[in-house]
Amino acid sequence: MLDVKVEIYNTLSKKVEEFVPNEEGKVGMYTCGPTVYHYAHIGNLRTYICEDVLEKTLRFIGYDVKRVMNITDVGHLSSDGDTGEDKMLAGAKREHKSVMDIAKFYTDAFKSDADKLNIRWPDVVEPATNCISEFIHMVEVLLEKGYAYVAGDNVYFDTSKLDDYYVLSAQNEEELVVGARDDVDEDTNKKNKADFVLWFTKSKFENQELKWDSPWGVGYPGWHIECSCISMKHLGEYMDIHCGGVDNIFPHHTNEIAQSESYLGHKWCNYWFHVNHLNTTNGKMAKSKGGFLTVDSLVEKGYDPMVYKFFCLQSHYRKPLEFSFEALDNVKNAYDKLAGRIKRLNVNADNIKKAISDAAGADDGKRDLTDGSAYRALANDKDVYDSFEKSFATALAGDINTSSAITVLYDVLKNDTDDTTKAAIVLRFDDVLSIGIADILANASTGAADAGAPGAADVDDELLAYIEESIQKRAQAKKDKDFATADAIRDELLSKGIVIKDTREGTTWEKA
Repeated sequence: MLDVKVEIYNTLSKKVEEFVPNEEGKVGMYTCGPTVYHYAHIGNLRTYICEDVLEKTLRFIGYDVKRVMNITDVGHLSSDGDTGEDKMLAGAKREHKSVMDIAKFYTDAFKSDADKLNIRWPDVVEPATNCISEFIHMVEVLLEKGYAYVAGDNVYFDTSKLDDYYVLSAQNEEELVVGARDDVDEDTNKKNKADFVLWFTKSKFENQELKWDSPWGVGYPGWHIECSCISMKHLGEYMDIHCGGVDNIFPHHTNEIAQSESYLGHKWCNYWFHVNHLNTTNGKMAKSKGGFLTVDSLVEKGYDPMVYKFFCLQSHYRKPLEFSFEALDNVKNAYDKLAGRIKRLNVNADNIKKAISDAAGADDGKRDLTDGSAYRALANDKDVYDSFEKSFATALAGDINTSSAITVLYDVLKNDTDDTTKAAIVLRFDDVLSIGIADILANASTGAADAGAPGAADVDDELLAYIEESIQKRAQAKKDKDFATADAIRDELLSKGIVIKDTREGTTWEKA
């Protein structure tokens, strides 16, 4: 494990804290998954991009991470305050399909978006409809303990039983006056305004397609209970990190804490990680407003998904990010320049591809990101490699500062070390950033050396190794202000028909 102290902002404490897992070296991480009634828009996907970097950072540093995500395919109403139409039912009506057909289609679409953005698919992905028995059991226990009540044939959680229901959100009851917020509506069955539904029965939404038998009648679960039960099913009674968007803080995550800790009788989750909104000039991007952008719509407009990902990573996850096509165009130019600098690295194609293959291993793509040995073996200068790996990890460990991590990436490309070492380092960084660096290098390299170096195809492996070693020695000589040695190395290369040039991106070479 790298000797790096991880710090993240904890919504529960409202401050940046050192991350200490329940079990040394292991992390149980939960992600609130999509409600699969429509395509995910790019604002939704900003959250998953940032959560992906969090997970990969922990793996990169050396933690054994188990990440669980739910798929909401029942119970999420159009208002988070337990009123309105079921979103899955609305999707089924819109497309004249069954709810399960809608759920499968949009789950597959979400997976496709994740793949296009190089987002690692979680270790466990569980649809809510798989866990009805777990939901019913939790409701039964909450009723037995006196934390829930039946009214109007629905089962509600009684928030008045808790001393600090608002511990996560820092809300207060006065803010929840009916009509003052668009996510809290009146339900005359509730004893208290903040109470929430654990189980709906046929007394509500008679046309609900998905229903199950329960001790309280035929019905279906409320939205909030699924994350509590699915996380406990796969991560146990103690969880390290719970993730989501800032719009999940209240009421969804607030309700999760209330029901989970009442059910368990102890603290449930230590760290809460929330990603801020992607905004447009008209406010937060949302499906309810219509006209939302998807990954595919960006592709249709000519943008590589990696450009949007790079756009997200240049901002901090806790800050609102304003989207415009002008801003995206600026990032596209920056990404294209970065790709160009990486393509111009003079490297041995076969060695690069072997390192990428060795790093990937023979599994399903979920390799151990802790193991950077394949890339380290590629590097000629192990000290430079280790130093940059530590700097990169330190940047990310400071509350997942992706902007600082990208700065370290640029620092590598400007460094005096040889190009093969640079390639090894940026490939290792892409384990976390996942912005297509491996593809750039693999596709740019053909034959014995990078085709971007004039005459490179005529250079054999022995001469290429000599060139790279000479450039590295010359860089060290310049660093030591031994300019006579640096000039001698340049002249020796020239005698062998190799011309080197010092550029802002580093030292390049070509055949004379």
